[in-house]
Amino acid sequence: MPRHSHYVPHGVIPAVILPFADDLSIDEKSFRKHLQDVAATDGISAITVNAHSTEVASCTFDEQRRVLAIAQDEIGARLPLVNGIWADGSLEAARIARMAEEGGASALLVFPPAPFTLGQSPAMAIEHFRRIADATGLPLIAFQYPLATGQGYPRETLMRMCEEVPSIRAIKDWAGNVSQHEMHIRDLQGRNPAVNVLTTHSAWLFSSLVLGCNGLLSGSGSIIADLQSGLFQAVKDNDLAKARRLNDRIYPLARVFYADPWADMHNRMKEALVLLGRLPRAVVRPPLVKLSRAEIDRIRDALIEARLMSRTSARNAA
Repeated sequence: MPRHSHYVPHGVIPAVILPFADDLSIDEKSFRKHLQDVAATDGISAITVNAHSTEVASCTFDEQRRVLAIAQDEIGARLPLVNGIWADGSLEAARIARMAEEGGASALLVFPPAPFTLGQSPAMAIEHFRRIADATGLPLIAFQYPLATGQGYPRETLMRMCEEVPSIRAIKDWAGNVSQHEMHIRDLQGRNPAVNVLTTHSAWLFSSLVLGCNGLLSGSGSIIADLQSGLFQAVKDNDLAKARRLNDRIYPLARVFYADPWADMHNRMKEALVLLGRLPRAVVRPPLVKLSRAEIDRIRDALIEARLMSRTSARNAA
């Protein structure tokens, strides 16, 4: 399988969505087109599959393997693929890691185990990541949840994880507060070797990037990878005037995508892709359900405000 060796997660990494047919099976034709659309974006460093954005919690092991195989077939020769590791147990996480490496992934995004909502210790977190690291030589991205969820790693735990599991090369930071986020950037990117902070604070992306993140990993990249890439580069170039202009286009979409309930964020992105003519239908697997007409209308208005569609095309899409 093609693999981009020595890839260190950095830069702009869109997380693609997974289209479904009306019978809830994977719509492979639409998925292939979506992958090609996102991969054509200038300035991205990789693409993520089998994550929140692809509704990984509702996909079987075999479906996750198929999703990676399709992505590898369509774009794997051009871009590194980051594969999500969603599992409540460490043995299953290691099995998925082996599958992903065999399937040609270049890095792994490790979600925190759900049992950590009941409490965790540093030893538990390190054991989970060590089991995965023992199963694969691929670089790992630790998904940092808000501490209030119980699944986020306190600073001491996170630093010990990076020390004791050196294949952790980045975190996907969803800490949810500015001071903790800045601490991660300073502490982790200041290490040798650096552990890159990939922000997923997509609801306040501009503010987050200004703090100095070495990248971003976001489901809204399935729609606005070009705007995210432009914003990331503008901040790196210290061109804050350009960054503000781009953020003015991103903001209306962030406002509608990341409204309550957050579980619907990628549901909303699918509806946006339909409105833009990039997907034939917006089908989600339960427990998610079809959005209301009023919410779809709000998404349409945000697309117009972001200058991604005209009022004329919006009327035609209605």
